[in-house]
Amino acid sequence: MAYFGSFAQFRIWANTMSQTDAPASPHVSASTIVGLSAETMYDKCMALAGNLWWSWHPEVINLFRDLDPIRWRQLDHNPIALLKEFTPERLEMRAAELVLYSRINHAYRRLKEYVSEIPLWGRTNAGVLGSKPVAYFSLEFGVHEAVPIYSGGLGVLSGDHIKSASGLGVPLVAIGLFYDQGYFKQHLDMTGWQQEEYLDTKVENLPMEPARGADGEPITVEIQTRTGRLLAKVWLMRVGRVRLYLLDCDVDGNSPEDRELTSRLYGGDTRTRIRQELVAGVGGVRALRALGISPGVYHLNEGHSAFATLEAIRERMKEDGRSFDESLREVAQCTVFTTHTPVPAGHDRFNAALIEEHLGPLRDELGISPEQLMSLGRVEPKNEHETFCMTVLGLKLSRRANAVSAIHGHVSRRMWAHLWPWRVEEEIPIGHITNGVHIPSWLAWQMQQLYDRQFPPDWHNRLGEPQIWQGIHNVDPGELWETHHALKNLLLAFVRRRVSRQCRRRGESDDAVEAARGMLDPNVLTIGFARRFATYKRADLVLRDLDRLDALVNDADRPIQIIFAGKAHPADQGGKELIQKIANLRFDPRYANRIAFVEDYDINVCRHLVQGVDVWLNNPRRPLEASGTSGEKAVLNGALNLSILDGWWAEAYDGGNGFAIGRGRSHVRDAETDARDAEYLFKALEEEVVPLYYDRDIDGLPRHWIKRMMNSISSLAWRFSSHRMVADYVLHSYLPAAGGLSVDMNIY
Repeated sequence: MAYFGSFAQFRIWANTMSQTDAPASPHVSASTIVGLSAETMYDKCMALAGNLWWSWHPEVINLFRDLDPIRWRQLDHNPIALLKEFTPERLEMRAAELVLYSRINHAYRRLKEYVSEIPLWGRTNAGVLGSKPVAYFSLEFGVHEAVPIYSGGLGVLSGDHIKSASGLGVPLVAIGLFYDQGYFKQHLDMTGWQQEEYLDTKVENLPMEPARGADGEPITVEIQTRTGRLLAKVWLMRVGRVRLYLLDCDVDGNSPEDRELTSRLYGGDTRTRIRQELVAGVGGVRALRALGISPGVYHLNEGHSAFATLEAIRERMKEDGRSFDESLREVAQCTVFTTHTPVPAGHDRFNAALIEEHLGPLRDELGISPEQLMSLGRVEPKNEHETFCMTVLGLKLSRRANAVSAIHGHVSRRMWAHLWPWRVEEEIPIGHITNGVHIPSWLAWQMQQLYDRQFPPDWHNRLGEPQIWQGIHNVDPGELWETHHALKNLLLAFVRRRVSRQCRRRGESDDAVEAARGMLDPNVLTIGFARRFATYKRADLVLRDLDRLDALVNDADRPIQIIFAGKAHPADQGGKELIQKIANLRFDPRYANRIAFVEDYDINVCRHLVQGVDVWLNNPRRPLEASGTSGEKAVLNGALNLSILDGWWAEAYDGGNGFAIGRGRSHVRDAETDARDAEYLFKALEEEVVPLYYDRDIDGLPRHWIKRMMNSISSLAWRFSSHRMVADYVLHSYLPAAGGLSVDMNIY
C-alpha cells in the first residue's frame, strides 16, 4: 500500500483516482465503476462507524463530516446517527458528488488491517498477557462525545487508557456500565444557575451490540441480594482492538426501580450507588466468565468496582476448593488498584446494613461472617462505628496499588498509612504512575499535518520516544504560529456560536445575541479554564481582585480574555455558585466581551479549547489535584500551561516550557493559601505571561513565546502520553500481577 505523508496528499490521490474512474455515462452507477455497489459502500461505512477506531483517525472523521457537515455537527458527530439518515442510494449520490469511493475503501481497508494486526510493542512486551488478558474495570468511559457514558476526567482517562492499550497491542478487555441517559446536559438560566437535563440515548445510534456467549445467545448476568435478584444484560462496544463490555439493568425481570439503576451516571442516593457498584464489580466478573474470558489481571480504576475482587475470590473457592484466605491471597496477587482521589470525601462509603443487604448472599458463599466482610473495608477492622470504604477494600485486596502522579503518591501514602501501621510512610506500598493522554485523540488535525512534515514518517507509531518530538524545533516559527492562530480562530468561532445560542435559548435580547456573535478577539491573549467545578479547583481565583482583572482584560495594548467551561455535580451547591459567579460577569460591561462561559462541557468542548487557547490555566488548592490531564492535551497543540505546581505539572515544569503559579507550597490555612496563590497568579500574568506573549519581532512573531511552545511540546508530549502510561502499567503492574517479573512499584 502506498504511504501518504498527510491526509491532504491522500485526498489529492483519492480524488484523482475517483475522477479517473468516473462513469462514462450518467446511466452507469459511479460506485459500480469502482467496484462498490451502493449497498456494499453503505455497509462499509457502517462498519467504519461500528468501531470507535474512527474517533482518533481524522481522515475517517473528515469522511463522515463531508457527507453532511451541518447534520454532523447537529448529531454530536455521531456517524451511525448520520448514516441512518441516508439510504444506500442517497449515500451513493453524495459519494459521487464528493468522489468518496477511494476514501471509503482506503479507510475500510485500514480498519481491517488495524484490528487484525498485533503491534510490535505488544508482541514484544505483553508476554503472558496474551493468554491471560487484563480486565480493566471503570465506572465510566469517555471515548467520544457521541457515546455519553462519562462525566469528566476519570472517564476520559479510562477512554484514553483503552485506546492506547489498543494502539500498543496490549491484551485487555474493559468492563463498565451503560447509562442510557448518561451524565446530565448543562444549561444556565437567566440568573446563571446551572440546570440539569437528562436525555435518553438511542441505543440504535450507538456502536454497540449484545454480547454473546459461546452458544450465540445474548448474555445476561444475575446477582442475588437479600431483597431479591438483580439482572444485567451485557453490551459489546469495539474500541479499536479492545472490547468494551457494558452492563445494563434495563431488562425484563428487574423491578421498575432496578430497570432505572444504570440510567444515570452518578445519579441517585447511596443505595443506588452501591447497587451500581455491585453490578459493575460482581456483575462484571460474571460477565467475563459467561464470555469465556479468564483474566490474568484485574485492574480496578478507582474503588467503584472493588467488589469484583470478592466475586473473583468466590470463583477461586468454587473452582479450586481453596479456603477464603488462600483464594484472597491469589486474587490479591493478580489485582492492580489505581486510586485517583486525594480528597477524603471522594471515597465511597457504605454502612453495614447496605453491605449486608447487597453482599449478604455473596458473603454466605465466601463463608465469612458479617464482621469479617466489614473488616475488609475498614481501616480499623474491629471498629464497629467505621463504615465500609471501597478504596480500603481495593487497597487490601490488591498487591499493586498506585496513585496517578508523584505528589499524589505522597498524599495517598500519608492518607492510607494507618492500613500498614507497622511501616513508615515511605514504605507504604502505594506507588505512582502519572496519567497521560491519547495523542491521536487530542492532537488537532492541523498540528498533525505540521508534525507530518517534520517528524519521521513512522512517528505515529513511536509516540513515546523523546527523540521523535525534537523535530518540533525544525518547524519554521512562522508556520507554527500560523497553525496555532488558525486553530485559535476556529475556537473563537465555536465559542461565539455556542454563546450566542445560549443567549437565544435563555430568551435574551437580539442585541445580546448579536454581541455574543462578535465577542472575543483572535489577536488577544486567550486563556482557557475548563474542568469539573469543584470548589478546591478554585475557578474563581482570578476573580479575587476584580479591579486587577479589569486592568488585565482591558489593557489598551496588551489585553487578555478568558474562556471558562465546566459542570458542577448536581448536588454541589458550592460548585454551582462558582459557575453562577463567572457566568454573570456577562452583565458587567468591563468583562462582557472578554470573558465567556461555554455551557455543557464535554469532550467536544474540551477538544476545541485545548486545541485553540494560548494558555491553559489550572489553579487547584495544592495538593488536591491528583494528576490532571487537560493541560497535557493542551501541550500537544502548542498551548502553554500556567498552573499550580501540583499533579502532573509538578513533574513537568522546567522553567522554560510553561509558567508556574507559586513555589509549590501551601499554607496550613486554606484562606491564606488562596490569598497567596491569587497574588502569585496575578504576578505571573502581569510579569511573565502577558509581556512574553506581546513581545513581537519585526515580522509580528512572538519569538520567545514560540520557543517556549516548542520546548513544551518537545519535553512533555512523549512523557505525558497514555501510550507511555499504559506501557508503565504493563511493565510495572500487569506483568508482575500475571506472574511475570516482579517490579517494586515504589521505584516511582
